[in-house]
Amino acid sequence: MNRSFAFASFLLLASLLTGCGGGKHAASEKTYEQKAKAFGETIIAQPAENQWDKIPVIDKEWIASVNFGIRKPNYVMIHHTAQKSVDETVRTFQLERTQVSAHYVVGRNGKIVQMVNDYFRAHHAGAGIWGNDTDLNSSSIGIELDNNGTTDPWTDAQINALIQLLTKLKTTYKIPQANFIGHMDFAPTRKPDPANFPWDRLAKAGFGFWYDMPLAPAPVDLDVRVALRVIGYDIKNLDAAIKGFKRHYIPQNANSTTWTDHEKAILYNIYMKYLYL
Repeated sequence: MNRSFAFASFLLLASLLTGCGGGKHAASEKTYEQKAKAFGETIIAQPAENQWDKIPVIDKEWIASVNFGIRKPNYVMIHHTAQKSVDETVRTFQLERTQVSAHYVVGRNGKIVQMVNDYFRAHHAGAGIWGNDTDLNSSSIGIELDNNGTTDPWTDAQINALIQLLTKLKTTYKIPQANFIGHMDFAPTRKPDPANFPWDRLAKAGFGFWYDMPLAPAPVDLDVRVALRVIGYDIKNLDAAIKGFKRHYIPQNANSTTWTDHEKAILYNIYMKYLYL
């Protein structure tokens, strides 16, 4: 395929996917298009032209394969905005100096705003670890829920819209049920969001896990560190990992790093779900 034709095809595809418009968001739309074009130029460039020349090997050659595709997301990370409105969050994500973004923002009234193409890397996760993955920005879709994180209730309209969005993402990208997580799971030393969130409702719809009732007692020799690590938590800071787990599954006791028998039973139940994935 001619490179100029391929580049033009990429730009056409990008414009169709982004659906850029005008009006009050024209400035941010223009910047979005410029960045998409720059990424297109990087993708189209052959390694022999811009990368391999920097590698001191004796014999090198670029030979194109016909078997490739674009990368797809494999995780979804859910956040709360900790802001006053969708408009405020949208504005935050339009300012380059903030260096933060998400693929989607879901309002209290159920309106969904998409701000980054699913195949692009949004800046929502930051530093953290889930399993062995230290860069979930590169492998996940970020969803921000309009909620101040303290007094705001989670409305039915918002959660219903979120479930519809998650259903589409899960079906489109074949995302495993275990791979729907919160920001507090990935970065428990920094982030508590989404706070007091109805994870049980999402799990019933097939997004993430929740514990079964009645609960079987945990074994007396249950290793908390091993259980948290198998689930995905970074246990280098064990207290933070415990708080991250409790924010997700036991929010009423999220600030405690000790365990009741009931809480250990919850941990064991979730651990077994991840152990036998």
